Amino acid sequence: METVRTIFTHTYPYPHEHSRHAVIAVILGCVFFISSDNMHTLVLKLDSNVKWWSMVCSTLQVISIACCVFYSHCGNLAIIREKTLEKRHWSWFPRWNKDDNFSWLAKFVRVYEFKDQVCKSWFAPVGSASDYPFLSKWVIYGELTCSGGSCAESPDEISPIYSLWATFIGLYIANYVVERSTGWALTHPVSQNESEKLKKKQMKPDFLEMVPWYSGHRCHSPVFDLMVSVTLFVGRFDMRMMQAAMSRVEDGAKQDDLLYDQFSEHDEMWFDFMADTGDGGNSSYSVARLLAQPLLRVRNKDSLITLPRANLLLIGGDLAYPNPSSFNYETRLFRPFEYALQPPIWYNEEHVAVNKPELPREFPTLKQYDGPQCFLIPGNHDWFDGLQTFMRYICHKSWLGGWFMPQKKSYFALQLPKGWWVFGLDLALHCDIDDYQFKFFSELIKDKVSDYDSVIIMTHEPSWLLDWYWNLVTGKNISHLIRDHLNGRCKLRIAGDLHHYMRHSYVPLEKPVYVQHLLVNGCGGAFLHPTHVFRNFKYLYGTPYDSKASYPSFQDSSRIALGNILKFRKKNWQFDFIGGIIYFILAFSVFPQCKLDHILQDDTFSGNVKSFFGTIWDIFIYMLGHSYVSPAAVFFLLVAAITFVPSKVSRKRKVMIGVLHVFAHLSAALILMLLLELGIDTCIRHNLLATSGYHTLYEWYRSVESEHFPDRTGLRARIEQWTFGLYPACIKYLMSAFDVPEVMAVARNNICKNGMDSLSRGGAVIYYASVFLYFWVFSTPIVSLIFGSYLYICINWFHIHFDEAFSSLRIANYKSFTRFHITSKGDLEVFTLAVDKVPKAWKLDPSWDSESKLPQSLSYRRKFPSKWRAVSPQQDPVSTVRIVDHFVVEHTAKPEGASVNGPGTP
Repeated sequence: METVRTIFTHTYPYPHEHSRHAVIAVILGCVFFISSDNMHTLVLKLDSNVKWWSMVCSTLQVISIACCVFYSHCGNLAIIREKTLEKRHWSWFPRWNKDDNFSWLAKFVRVYEFKDQVCKSWFAPVGSASDYPFLSKWVIYGELTCSGGSCAESPDEISPIYSLWATFIGLYIANYVVERSTGWALTHPVSQNESEKLKKKQMKPDFLEMVPWYSGHRCHSPVFDLMVSVTLFVGRFDMRMMQAAMSRVEDGAKQDDLLYDQFSEHDEMWFDFMADTGDGGNSSYSVARLLAQPLLRVRNKDSLITLPRANLLLIGGDLAYPNPSSFNYETRLFRPFEYALQPPIWYNEEHVAVNKPELPREFPTLKQYDGPQCFLIPGNHDWFDGLQTFMRYICHKSWLGGWFMPQKKSYFALQLPKGWWVFGLDLALHCDIDDYQFKFFSELIKDKVSDYDSVIIMTHEPSWLLDWYWNLVTGKNISHLIRDHLNGRCKLRIAGDLHHYMRHSYVPLEKPVYVQHLLVNGCGGAFLHPTHVFRNFKYLYGTPYDSKASYPSFQDSSRIALGNILKFRKKNWQFDFIGGIIYFILAFSVFPQCKLDHILQDDTFSGNVKSFFGTIWDIFIYMLGHSYVSPAAVFFLLVAAITFVPSKVSRKRKVMIGVLHVFAHLSAALILMLLLELGIDTCIRHNLLATSGYHTLYEWYRSVESEHFPDRTGLRARIEQWTFGLYPACIKYLMSAFDVPEVMAVARNNICKNGMDSLSRGGAVIYYASVFLYFWVFSTPIVSLIFGSYLYICINWFHIHFDEAFSSLRIANYKSFTRFHITSKGDLEVFTLAVDKVPKAWKLDPSWDSESKLPQSLSYRRKFPSKWRAVSPQQDPVSTVRIVDHFVVEHTAKPEGASVNGPGTP
């Protein structure tokens, strides 16, 4: 039969039939998603009936397969055959007439007619193979054999390759949607017990990463809080004065909310000290997990010793970083400790303790409570908000995880067994105690502390190291208290603030010794600080001291600083944004460079290098004499660099270090600028850029589109009309945005030929924006490398920037705490326990999970108190903990017949 080819160009009435179907499909889809909230909620609702949901998903898969197969069998229905359906199909059955009563055959014919109508309606505009060029013929119609001209007769059916491709793509999409929306658990239903076990196994602790100190939004908030605290609180309002006023300090020896003696009658006692926690979750939890263990088995030289859990935990300030917000306290302090040792089941996070101590019912008094207790002092970071968060979360709450907190004020005195005392001092931001604290402790010493007692003074800052380092004299009230009131009874000073471990012990002389041992341990969870910059400390109160232990060692500390060169950008990738902008502003005024032909004209490499750096010098001189933005940026950067150098350095050396620092950055910015300009200039001279204006990529796209995918139905023109021209305009400008080198090259040619004034304001913005994108990418590795090298040189050569050089590394390893033991003889045995490498991957501890949990049982009575353990048992802190320092402080022997109290006692 003769066939007639009909191309659907404008036979459909406006609007186009396809558009109507598409609009209907979009509307139905929107109604479905709006009515079902979201896919996650839908899955949760259907989770209770897994079989029903699996059936729905299988139905969706079947429908998708049917649609794909149906599309594959529609064929090329742009060809309307004259042979009718009846004649074509009745010829298959010569013995049957169409008047025969075969109902099943009639139904089959009607189905085929329905399929034919649907195919015409939905897929007719695909067209015929002869309407398309070679590329589309092969992809859609399989006309690969028709080369060297048009085929005698183009095939009218869609190729099997395209049919199979469409079918498998549909199957893949349907399977992907089903798996993502339902998950493996829905397609493979399990029992309720197995489901609960699976959820527990999949659980992981939600720990926060180490604080990125060199990201902009992390830096400005603590600085702003510090400025507000210094302006509003220091010298104007002091929370310590408010505490003293509310306590009615009349008799320092009778202050029940400042003096605690519940441990004084013990025969022996264990207590821990740590400081500077609340940074990274992995490091803080590693230390808290060790603190919570009922027993720690560690190796001390050649022997294996067992250390029981401490009765008391002392935390020396800086409880959360970078500022004392409620979020930081809850996530960086309380969360790791609650995972390590859970609070009681009745504990309510929102509860405010107004009548402390709020003991469990089975313990009538604080002396009868046999669980671990905790006392804390605030650090400088805790004072950034005027101590408000510390008072709310420490002084008005009763539990830090499973550690009971009877503390009511920010400073306290603890009377321990065998004549030992702990004075917890609050230095605020003054680096000293206030007059009310001095009054309380001096009267306590006079009335309660015997001449043969021993005192441990706990402060946040180790003033003996910091005063030596900064060449300052701080803590005059503390010095007066130690030298004139304690007068040799202070056996040990412990502090944090510096995130390492160091111990200095006195050199025996005939002169009186005010403090025997000086101990710093700020490895409770915060980033690591160096030790080698403090190795030359020697004297305090005129007494010589020797460095007896440091962790990490001086050699390891110096080696770790090398990470600033190698890892600064990896650890502080958010610094790229700031560094790239600074470099762009430094080179802003010297874009573009038009005459660069002379740089690569020399025959020798040394000549080209000399010409290159000669051009850099000429650009620098031009920038200083003819531009405004870049010189202003250099000036402000120089002021910032000089100010950034610590005050420990003399003014002359500060200027010299600042100038060299800025010179390195400015040189790098100009070199990168010239390399970028030289690359663009080379591409222009070789006709690789700036050949067809701003929209070269779009013009190429239109040519390929018109050649291989012609619009026979005029659909693109209608879309342009419907979108008011946005359809081609969006594609055009998006392609221009991706074709940044072409934009730079064309704008650069216009500037070099006609001057900067030839560009409109919008054109200038487009040019500098395109330059910024590439220049920012090139400059960010260099600015990080130079700044990291600056920190490395300063910390290892000049011993400055110890805080900046190690906070950039965000080292979570090298964590430690100190465990004290007051023996039955009254001596103080000191163990410092450390973990070299902190685990990063945790899993639910099966021993903790399988241990029975009684509702009224307190967590410290459990054999396995911590919820999480390291994925690798060999990396778990309980397995890797070791002793890095061990010494004994002997108790002062009381002569026979001596009075118990000091001379001030009546």
